[in-house]
Amino acid sequence: MSKITDLLGSSADSLLNHTCNTISKESIVIPNANFIDQTFAYSNRNPQVLRSLQQLYGNGRLANTGYMSILPVDQGIEHSAGASFAPNPIYFDSENIVKLGLEGGCNAVASTYGVLASVARKYAHKIPFIVKINHNEFLSYPDKFDQIMFGTIEDAWNMGAVAVGATIYFGSAESNRQIIEVAKAFEKAHQLGMATILWCYTRNSAFKKDGVDYHTAVDLSAQANHLGVTIQADIIKQKMSDKNGGYTAIGHGKTHPKVYSELTTDHPIDLCRYQVANCYMGKIGLINSGGESKGASDLAEAVTTAVINKRGGGQGLISGRKAFQKPLKEGIELLNTIQDVYLDKTITVA
Repeated sequence: MSKITDLLGSSADSLLNHTCNTISKESIVIPNANFIDQTFAYSNRNPQVLRSLQQLYGNGRLANTGYMSILPVDQGIEHSAGASFAPNPIYFDSENIVKLGLEGGCNAVASTYGVLASVARKYAHKIPFIVKINHNEFLSYPDKFDQIMFGTIEDAWNMGAVAVGATIYFGSAESNRQIIEVAKAFEKAHQLGMATILWCYTRNSAFKKDGVDYHTAVDLSAQANHLGVTIQADIIKQKMSDKNGGYTAIGHGKTHPKVYSELTTDHPIDLCRYQVANCYMGKIGLINSGGESKGASDLAEAVTTAVINKRGGGQGLISGRKAFQKPLKEGIELLNTIQDVYLDKTITVA
């Protein structure tokens, strides 16, 4: 706790002692060792999916706590291999990606068809694989907010994947097609017994207004979460919210005054709580992304995000660039420190 407190710095008191008076912790499902039985046992998920979910929640340093730490490395496509791996070229080698997740005590490693397929026979039985099935390749010009499928669900299953992950750019011109494609892919994954994880991101140029970027506004991102659980994602990945008022600023869509007066405040834990609420009050787990690497501040930022997520009622972090864009030992330390937040029983849900 002393290390965590030091890393939180001047924010320690505000984050560690905050009480959420918007949506109470009694209203949400708090992550716990019996989470799968509590939330999925009476759902339409078949026994194979339940087993896959248990593999995810039952692996790594956070095994059977209801929390998870996932290493995601699909940035070689989304952000280009050069931009992603030049800071630490060992990760051009796909095996080192899986090694980092394994040695870092992660619940699972999420990466591309190519990365995981290249080492499937060596590692699929040692750490759960999450195959990212679609990407925005960003080599085509001009850029567009689109995600395209890179393979088949059968291929992911054949390489031993426990789960598949996908991204939808909610709010984009291409989102209708993406919703249909991902919903069908998730249905197939569930039929084969794999769990499903959805990267619920908002994308639209109109979400930037008067110099403010509302893509991470909690009212918009939480609605993306709600759309994600609607297509039966088993876990939701979302960016940590840092603002509110997206609906009111862009003047599009529908909201309610109580969202801003009663269900949220400006406190980051309360913003996270609203994201959790839109995941069926925590019945579908919310994991927040770790964000880009900024160098020396990465460890403090990762711990801050983990504390906000845990105290907000979330289930963990999916942190990639902060871990793999530095030497292996430092990457492992960062992942382990994130996990320490969730293992520390004195850090409770607010």
